[in-house]
Amino acid sequence: MDETLIKDITANPAPLGLMGFGMTTVLLNLHNAGFFGLGSMILAMGLFYGGFAQIIAGIMEWKKGNTFGTTAFTSYGVFWLTLVFILIAPEFGLGDAPSAIEMSAYLFMWGLFTFGMFIGTFKANRALQIVFGTLALLFVLLAISDFTGSEMLKQLAGYEGILCGLSAIYLALAEVLNEKYGKTILPLGE
Repeated sequence: MDETLIKDITANPAPLGLMGFGMTTVLLNLHNAGFFGLGSMILAMGLFYGGFAQIIAGIMEWKKGNTFGTTAFTSYGVFWLTLVFILIAPEFGLGDAPSAIEMSAYLFMWGLFTFGMFIGTFKANRALQIVFGTLALLFVLLAISDFTGSEMLKQLAGYEGILCGLSAIYLALAEVLNEKYGKTILPLGE
């Protein structure tokens, strides 16, 4: 049988997913750090850029045959959609607000998933390792904060989450600029 190779000329979807994740994460964690309240701006970013854009990036990664990218972007897109739903559902009578222990369990499960994905980054560049390492730590800090009711720990998690989101933004911009210029503009730590 004659197998013809078809060159993949589709765009790299990772920067879209990383920006959707990074920008939304920074904004939510500015709230967690105490800079402003949880309002429609964060919820809208969670739904549309953190949620839908990441799911689109995940589907695009599937088309490229990237299991890691598909799993990461689709899962974290759904994370943002579920988080926004958890926050707004009680306002519409669609369920009770989760207790602190329920929210802690939710965040812990996402931390466990993220830790597994972090292990997968050991075969990737340093920038991606930083994104997933700081994200795993963020979920653990948030889970413990909700479990203990510690506002100080939540604020610390907020600052750590800002770092996590900024690392994702850096990686997204590095991938775009390095590709556009055909050389390393922002290093990834290959």
